[in-house]
Amino acid sequence: MTTATYAPAPGTAPLPRMIAAQAVLETKMLLRNGEQLLLTVVIPTLLLVLFSSVDIVDTGKGKSVDFLTPGILALAVMSTAFTGQAIATGFERRYGVLKRLASSPLPRWGLMTAKTVSVLVTEILQIILLTAIAFALGWSPHGNPFAVFLLLVLGTAAFSGLGLLMAGTLKAEATLAAANLVFLLLLVGGGVIVPMDKYPQGVQDVLGLLPISALSDGLRDVLQHGAGMPWGDLGILGVWAVVGLAAAGKFFRWE
Repeated sequence: MTTATYAPAPGTAPLPRMIAAQAVLETKMLLRNGEQLLLTVVIPTLLLVLFSSVDIVDTGKGKSVDFLTPGILALAVMSTAFTGQAIATGFERRYGVLKRLASSPLPRWGLMTAKTVSVLVTEILQIILLTAIAFALGWSPHGNPFAVFLLLVLGTAAFSGLGLLMAGTLKAEATLAAANLVFLLLLVGGGVIVPMDKYPQGVQDVLGLLPISALSDGLRDVLQHGAGMPWGDLGILGVWAVVGLAAAGKFFRWE
């Protein structure tokens, strides 16, 4: 028996392993939270099934599911990257969790990376579930998968930046109220379920600049109409992503 048997090698774990472990923890906490599951899974699924099966909203020519599915996918991204992340991070900040994690060997940017990975994993699960349900309802997608991928990535970045900005600057209770209110407002006015052409032209011009409108319209152009790369919508999402992430990085308060 040697001395080395009882002599552990001190030091922190490799950074990728720390980020991966934190990402797994963040994902488990997200999926175990009933409110988060309601926002990320239950509400989008119910809206897709209800409005595809019952003729409540005039979605124009073609099957309702072809119009609704891109908007519901955009809603799923917003619910996870913005609403869910803002609420969870806001309460972690209130209870001192972020402060304690910030003093751990995991750097702050590593923590934010882990949160981003958790959001992406959750979104993948959402997209798989919603896509399967949409196909069961008769969905017939078209278009370039790479364009869809770019829209989803930029949409995630935009909503993630805005969610972290809200969580890092407002009190937890204010974040909870504001995030849910924004979710409801953008659900109604972001082209998710109600077509944008139902609004007056001036209102359309304003709503079209919102990230949820750009994401839902871009996905709809590609998946429903088979359009090419939606550069306009990608540009809007890119601006929101840069502004949101930059503002979150500058103004986020860990305490």
